[in-house]
Amino acid sequence: MSHDRFGLSVAISTPFDARARIDLVKLIAHARRCLKEGADSITLFGTTGEGFAFSIAERADTITAFKDAGFDMRRQVGIAIMATSIGDAVTQFEQGLAADCRHFLLTPPFYTKGPTDDGIFDWHAALFAALRGKARDVIVYNLPSQTAIALSLDLIDRLKSTFPAVIRGVKDSSSNLAFSQSLVSRHGDLAILIGDERHLADIVRRGGQGAICGVANIAAARLRRLVDTGQDDPAITSIVDAVCRYPVLPAIKAIIAQDSSDPAWSGMRAPLLPLSTADAAALYQRVRLHLAV
Repeated sequence: MSHDRFGLSVAISTPFDARARIDLVKLIAHARRCLKEGADSITLFGTTGEGFAFSIAERADTITAFKDAGFDMRRQVGIAIMATSIGDAVTQFEQGLAADCRHFLLTPPFYTKGPTDDGIFDWHAALFAALRGKARDVIVYNLPSQTAIALSLDLIDRLKSTFPAVIRGVKDSSSNLAFSQSLVSRHGDLAILIGDERHLADIVRRGGQGAICGVANIAAARLRRLVDTGQDDPAITSIVDAVCRYPVLPAIKAIIAQDSSDPAWSGMRAPLLPLSTADAAALYQRVRLHLAV
C-alpha cells in the first residue's frame, strides 16, 4: 500500500443466513455497492462486521471469496485483526498477507484489563517479531469502549518510532474529539482515521486522512464528500445520533435490511440480537429523513 491519502473505508457489516453462517454472496454484493457509492475500500472483520465472533476458518473462507470474486485486494480490501493470543493474531495477519490485503486494523489485546503502555507495546512487538519482517500497513485501533484499552499518545509515538515500516496509521474510535485532534497534531505523519463520523470533518480539516466507519454501510456517498472536502454535513451528525440511540451493530444492519428489502440482513450472531421491528422502523424513518436533506 502506498502512503497516499487513506480515504474512506467501510467497516462492513456481515450478513448471516438462517443458521448464522456468513452469507458470502450478500456480503460481496454489499461490498460492491459500497465501493460503487464512493468508498475507497472495505474493511472486513471489524467491530461493525462482528469480526470478534469469527473463527480462523471463517476468516479464511471470506478472504478467499473476495479474492475469487475479482476484488483488487491491495487497493480495495483491508481486514481487522481481533485476537488476544499472539498465535491467533499471527494467523489472522498471515491470511491477509497471503491475499495481499490493503491494510490491517489491529485491535489491542482486549481481555486483560488495566495493562500498562509497556505491556501493550510488548504485545505489539511480539506480534511483529513473530511475523518475521512481513508486517506492514498496520492501523492501530483505539476503541476503549470495547477493548477497555486506551492507546496513549506516548504509546503511539513509541510504536511508530520503533516500527516505522509497519505502523501506517491510527483509527480513533474513542469519540473524544480533543484526543483525535491531539492525534493529528502530534502524529500527523500517520494516517489518522476516525470511527465516529460526527468528528470526521473537523479531523479532515486538521490533516486527518479519512475514516474506517460503520455509517459508510448506509451513507458512503455522503461520507465520500465529507472526506474529500472536510465540510461539515449536519445530516451525518443527525444520522449518527439516531443510530447511537440503539445498539449500533444491529442498528446499522436494520437500516441495510430496510434499504435492501431483505429482512435477513437484520440477523445477528449470538449473543447480539436484532432490533425490534418497531425500533427498526423508527430508526429507518429518521435516517431516511436526514439522508433526504
